[in-house]
Parts: sequence; structure tokens; C-alpha cells
Amino acid sequence: MTNVAIIQARMGSSRLPGKVLQDLGGRPALEWVVCAARAVPGIEEVAIATSDAAGDDQLAEWCAGAGVACVRGSEQDVLARYADAIRQLDARIVMRLTADTPFLDPAVCGQVLWLFESSGADYASNVDPTVWADGLDCEVFSADALLAAAEAASRPFEREHVTPYLRHNRRRFSVRGLPCPFAGLQRENWALDTPQDLQFLRAVAAHLPTDRPPGFVEILRVLEQYPELRQINRGKSHNEGSWISLRNERIAGAKVPEQRSYDASAEELAAAEKTIPLGAQTFSKSRVQFPVGAAPLFLTHGDGGRSWDVDGNEYVDLVNGLLSVSLGYRDPDVDAAIAAQLAEGISFSLATRLERQLAERLVECIPCAEKVRFGKNGSDATSAAVRLARAFTGRERIISCGYHGWQDWYIGATTRHKGVPDAVRALTHTVPYNDLDAVAGLLKEHPGEISALIMEPANIVAPAPGYLAALRELLHKHGALLIIDEMITGFRFALGGAQTLFGVTPDLATFGKGMANGMPISAVVGRADIMAEMEEIFFSSTFGGEALSLAASIATIDKMRREPVIETLWRSGEQLAEAVRGLISAHNLEDQISLQGFAPWMLVTTHDGPAASGQAIKTMLIYEMAARGVLSLGSHNISYAHTEEDMAHAAAAYDGAFAIIRAALDSGDFETQMKTPPLVPVFAVR
Repeated sequence: MTNVAIIQARMGSSRLPGKVLQDLGGRPALEWVVCAARAVPGIEEVAIATSDAAGDDQLAEWCAGAGVACVRGSEQDVLARYADAIRQLDARIVMRLTADTPFLDPAVCGQVLWLFESSGADYASNVDPTVWADGLDCEVFSADALLAAAEAASRPFEREHVTPYLRHNRRRFSVRGLPCPFAGLQRENWALDTPQDLQFLRAVAAHLPTDRPPGFVEILRVLEQYPELRQINRGKSHNEGSWISLRNERIAGAKVPEQRSYDASAEELAAAEKTIPLGAQTFSKSRVQFPVGAAPLFLTHGDGGRSWDVDGNEYVDLVNGLLSVSLGYRDPDVDAAIAAQLAEGISFSLATRLERQLAERLVECIPCAEKVRFGKNGSDATSAAVRLARAFTGRERIISCGYHGWQDWYIGATTRHKGVPDAVRALTHTVPYNDLDAVAGLLKEHPGEISALIMEPANIVAPAPGYLAALRELLHKHGALLIIDEMITGFRFALGGAQTLFGVTPDLATFGKGMANGMPISAVVGRADIMAEMEEIFFSSTFGGEALSLAASIATIDKMRREPVIETLWRSGEQLAEAVRGLISAHNLEDQISLQGFAPWMLVTTHDGPAASGQAIKTMLIYEMAARGVLSLGSHNISYAHTEEDMAHAAAAYDGAFAIIRAALDSGDFETQMKTPPLVPVFAVR
């Protein structure tokens, strides 16, 4: 036997018992699935895999009467059941289907099978990423890959749901996903899980052909003609039933962590460092910020608010690409926009309309934006803003407050100034946040020489009442400009950034990070008279108008305007912050750990004490959080995709980590309790 479709079925269901044999259009729901499976191009045999429990005897009887092969195995260990079925059926390639998908489309399943065969993958599906309707689910894998997963998988969720080990161990298995040509199809709910689903499916089935399996477009046509049908089972989330067991397992694992291996991360680091300094492109993503051997160093993929490392470990991701992933990994709307533009091209010989379309959106959203220019990263935009200010004012000196990237004009003023000429370093002056007197002192010390102050508008503390307005007035009084660096706060604190939240309009502002949900783009915006200098200064790059990032940013901003993205970032962030504050108090760690900042981006600050340094405590916290399935650099970088479950998981991880830290502090010898040496900060900013 070669290509076998194995349909997973059971009679037990907490929400709709016996659902797979419920009548649907005059025949059992399971018969719809079997007919669709038999119609899939390339499938040679169809079998049912059910449990050996007495409650599923009725299924076995139905199979016998319908002439369908039936393989029975473990009720709870469904992965083992599939492995047994593969051996009994002598399958080489397996298509996994479930009995609760009566509107399965044979053509879509055939495409998944062809993708698997033509790509040489170990696993292919239309469920990862989630871009197809719930109820069209199809997975294809090699028998060898599944048997290997059955041997290695240990988590209950992996055993119950068959393929998670395959999908998330991407260093071991090659994984492919079938793209969907229609944006938004993932919002459709066509699976059979509840009485409301059955009512919906029966209503739709009344308008479908009875002599063959329907195609998904036919179902969409029915829903187009009768849109009220969608209200019957509205509000159900994708694959809702499968997440119940996973939720419980995740919370339990956060409290009592499993032993995690980071061996693959160590191997990747050793290989990468042969050709890449530090083995990574960014200090904050490298071994200098994560404990080697005690935390992940390389990721393979992400989904929503979670990511997976090369060892197959799963995490609630509180780093989110250093705040660049604002909506969540693999956001379907943004990914669809990227895919659509990819079909048109990436970089062109002339400008595209996308540049104007995105610029218009920024002007509409951002108070100070009258004109716009694009770059690829934050340093591009902040450096362009500084050059603009110098050109506009005819002055050379800059005042800096916060972090502004890697270019000489800024980094020369930090302890990481190696390679920066002294003459350049001397032109940048730093001031503390909320300190008007320090700014006034510099303006007095260098009269007529300060071109601008560039600052993060909200540091780890809020601006003092009237501080930002008074700062702008002071600068203008001395002929200097105010530049607000909104890399973090833009499209996070408010749609128009912190300048909207705090009601202060700067002369120039810079944006980036989350404005394209992870795609590389930044922007400098500001007053038209200042931005006119862009026609004189040289700020020009080959990829400034790269189209995929422009399309992604347009889709991201449109989604933020359409949906409660910003409100959700604040709500989810505050939910986690409130829980962590309570846990800090419960574990008597107020002197060692505190939360600072704002709900969408909050810093977990660790403090020096008699028992341990702040860096040692932070290192132990990162280690213990990773062990409990939370990826963190000591901040809460919230995304729109983070769920209440993610926040609960993170809170449970903090509870366990704080208990370990408290015990280590009380031991009188904190350092002997550490699994790795304390991390050293790249340089101090806040």
C-alpha cells in the first residue's frame, strides 16, 4: 500500500456525543468525510482509526456495513493508534483527516498531497499556518516521519493530537504549508463540534449537491446567498476543541517545568560562530543576552503569540522580534498582503504607488506627520532625522535621551563606542529623562550650537506633568528641534504613537518596529518645511521602497484601524502586569524585582542587593522562565495575538520562577544556585 487516508474518529464528545454519526443531509456526517477522502486524487485506500473502547463499537459496526477498513487502538494515545494503523495498513504516505469535517474538499486535499510529494517534505498540511476554513483540515506525512514522532513524542498533547511533534520539530522534519488564495477564509467555521455546528452544517447541506463531495467554493456560494447562516455558530474559534487539553498542559508545565534540552541550540551556535560574529545579527538576540546551554538561542517558527526553538521547545513569546511583531507571528491579513505583492514583485526600477499609499496613512495617523520618507530599520530613520535637523538648523550638536540605534552619532555617546571617531562622539550629549534643567544647561553651555534633542517619549517612567510641552518650548526658544523616537511607542501606545497619547507634537518623529508586523521598514515623518531638506541631504537607499514591507505595513496599519489592536495591547499587558505585581509581593521580592513602564511594553527590572546582583537575578529569571515555556529578555513585549491563556501561562511561569529566586536568595549563596554565569548588559540605556 502507498497512499492511505486515515480518518480519526470517535463517538465520545463532551459537547456533541456521537457527532460523527449524526444525520447530515440524510446520511451520517462520517459518510461525507469518507466520500470526500475516496475522491482525493492520489489516495488509494481509506480507513477509519478509532479506539478500542466499548463506546466506539458502534463506529466499527458502521465501518463494517459501509465497507470501510477500521483500525482500532489506544483511546488516549492517538499518536500510537496512528502508528499501529500505519503498520497494519502497510502505508507509506498517510493523509490524516478527522471525522468532524464533513465539508472536506477533495481538491484541496489533493493539493496538500501533491505539495507533500513534490516538495520532498516530511509533513505538509493546510492547517499550519491557519489560513483555510476550519473544517477543510488535511495533513499528509510520511509513515517514517510519523513512526519517528511516535517514538520520540512525550507530551500528552503530542500524543493526543498526533502531529504537533512533527510540525514543531522543524530541525528534524521538513514542514510545508499550503497557501490559501483567499484572504479571510480562516474565519469560516465548518467543523462539527457543537449542536450549533450541526444546525449550521444541516442548513448549508440543504443547498449542496448530494451526488458528490462539495468544493469549498460551492459552500462559499451558499453562504454568499444566505449570509444569515453564519450567525448560527458564530463566535467559535478555530479548532476550539483541541485547545482545551493543551491549555491545561501548558499551565501545568509552567508550574512544574519539564526537563528541556537546548542541545540543538548549542550545536547551531557552534556552527554559526564559524561564519558569523556572535552567531547572530543582533546583540539582543545573541548569546550575550541569553544564558548559553540554559535557554534557547535559535528559533524555527512562530504562530500567534508563541514561538518554537530548534530543539522543538514551545514558548509564550514575550520578546516578539524585539517589539517588531505587533500583531503576532504569521498574522493572516499581513501575510496575505505580502503574498499578493510577492506575485507582483519585490523591488522595482521606479517608485510604486505603495509608497504614497503608506505615506498617506502615516500622515492621517500621526499628528506631526506632514511628509514621510522610508528606511529599513530604526537606525536609518533616527539618523535621517538627525541629519535633517542639522541641515535645517545649520547646527551640529545633538542632545540624546534614550536608545536610538547603532549609527556613530548615537552609539558614540555610549560605552559601546569602539570604532567611533572622537570628533563625532563630541557632538552628542546625553541627558536624563524628565530633567529639564539638564537640557537647559546644555543649551546654555553650547549657545546656538544645538540642532535638536532626540528622545524616547516615554522611558521606564511616565513623563512628568507638563514635561514634554515644556521641553518643546525650551528647545524652540533656543532654535532647536524636538525629535521623538517612536520606534517602540509608535503603533503600540496609540495608533499615532506617544505623541498622540501625551498630546505633544514634535517637529520630527521616527517610526519602525511594529509598523509592519516584523517586516523591515522604518519611517521619518515631520513638518513639511523640515522634511523639504530631504531633497537636499542624501538619504537614499536601494531598498527604501521595497514593496513587500510597504504592503505589510499598509495591511498592519489598516488592521490596527479596523480592529481593537491598541486596546488589546493595553488590556493584555495590564492583565499580565497585575498578576506579576501580585506575585512579586507574594514572594516578598519587592526589593529585588519591580515592573516599570507601560502595559504594552513593560520592563521587569532587577535590582542589586546584599544576596545577589541585579544581573544575576535577571539571568536566573530568564533561565527559569524559558524552562517554563516563556521566552523573555526581561520585558513584556505584548502582541495582539497574545491570548488570555498566554498571559495565564506567563503568570504561572513567573510564579514558579519567583519561588526559585526567593529560595536562592534565602539560601545565603545565590551564585551556587545559578545554572549559568550572570549575563552582562550590552550597555546601559534606561
